[in-house]
Amino acid sequence: MPDLSPVLRQIDQGFDASVARLQELLRFPSVGVDPKHEGDTKACARWLAEQLAGLGMEASVRPTEGMPMVVAHDRTAPGGSPHLLYYGHYDVQPADPLELWASPPFEPTIVEGPRGPRVVARGAVDDKGQLMTFVEALRAWKAVHGSLPVRVTVFLEGEEESSGKSLEPFLEANREELAADVCVISDTGMLDVDKPAITYTLRGMAYAEVTLHGPGRDLHSGMYGGAVVNPLNALCRIVAGLHDEQGRVQVPGFYDDVREIAPEEAQAWQRIGFDEKAFLQAAGLSVSQGEAGRSVLERVWSRPTCDLNGIWGGYTGEGGKTVIAAKASAKLSCRLVPDQDPAKVMAGLKRFFEERVPPGCRLDFTDMGTSPAVRVPTDSPFLEAARAAAAEVFGVPPVLIGCGGSIPVVASMKRLLGLDTLLVGFGLDDDQVHSPNEKFELVCYRRGIETHAAMLGRFAALTR
Repeated sequence: MPDLSPVLRQIDQGFDASVARLQELLRFPSVGVDPKHEGDTKACARWLAEQLAGLGMEASVRPTEGMPMVVAHDRTAPGGSPHLLYYGHYDVQPADPLELWASPPFEPTIVEGPRGPRVVARGAVDDKGQLMTFVEALRAWKAVHGSLPVRVTVFLEGEEESSGKSLEPFLEANREELAADVCVISDTGMLDVDKPAITYTLRGMAYAEVTLHGPGRDLHSGMYGGAVVNPLNALCRIVAGLHDEQGRVQVPGFYDDVREIAPEEAQAWQRIGFDEKAFLQAAGLSVSQGEAGRSVLERVWSRPTCDLNGIWGGYTGEGGKTVIAAKASAKLSCRLVPDQDPAKVMAGLKRFFEERVPPGCRLDFTDMGTSPAVRVPTDSPFLEAARAAAAEVFGVPPVLIGCGGSIPVVASMKRLLGLDTLLVGFGLDDDQVHSPNEKFELVCYRRGIETHAAMLGRFAALTR
């Protein structure tokens, strides 16, 4: 196995420069979902391609119908070496509400925290900081050894936080070019700065928007109130019926394919040292709520959910305007677990709303996209190599954890390219992902770079 020690020294000596490059990347307001930032998002893709080309990789920006893909190859490794496909996304969530940020979201700021310095900016941990962990590891390895010990392809997407409509067509059109032995993604988390983890389950998603139409126009609430249907009132009643008193989702067939976790898996979860109190405190809460009779880890890792993500209609500006709105709308997301069929869940959700439309009203139901839950193999040699690498850096072996979020590309990689995925992430529960003041602890950034460097060495020992 190649010598890791000089690479770790290189990472240490160059860490300030690695932080500076991350800050440069974070300055791009690459909000791929917002047309106003289309130019910024494309400029971000070009910057990343230039960075990869600067490492001696064959890098290019590939246009799509949406945001471009960045693809880079390094084929300097000896013949027979494993081939890794690194995936990340450079687009970010909108920064709203801006007034809640302590500093401008696209002016990355280094501030002191309980765990040392952290960088605060939109995209700091999701996913710019995390994708830079493997980019900087590649940089350090090539600076020391002149070449990589394995063959590498880097694939970066610009629509992960929005539609993702270009992803699968691109994968299908470039199957041969993107072929590899395993996909590596850093877009997940750890239990704490000293507790590394590898994620092996991801929940899926079914996302919908509904609009309930009532009167032909907004009406005076004094002249018509009490005499006609109020779509806002009606939609709120429908949404309130999504859960029973025990927190169980009332969508038809929702739990048909949900299975209990195995006893040995439940025991493993109990041993990982999950801090429920800290988890809740990171969200500004002290009490858990959800499906009755389930632990927090069960609710987040192994149980499906249905949540209202937004609801609107009528007048929401300053002052008063007494109207009965002509329509009311809501966005909803269902997080799904293995064996649930996203199409079946979406059909059940649609049926739930259609059966509750008040007389004289009309419902528009829009399927905004689905993705299945994922369970990755835990017995592959690549996962064992990653566990050894993380233990080498952290001094303790990583635990296997679940994740309540969704990374649709993992299922796409398996279905279209036949690739299993290694989910080795370095985020923390209190990183405020998708919220104001998103941050990435610099100790996590450093250890992420070191872990990816150690993984390169461990992977090199796996002959094809």
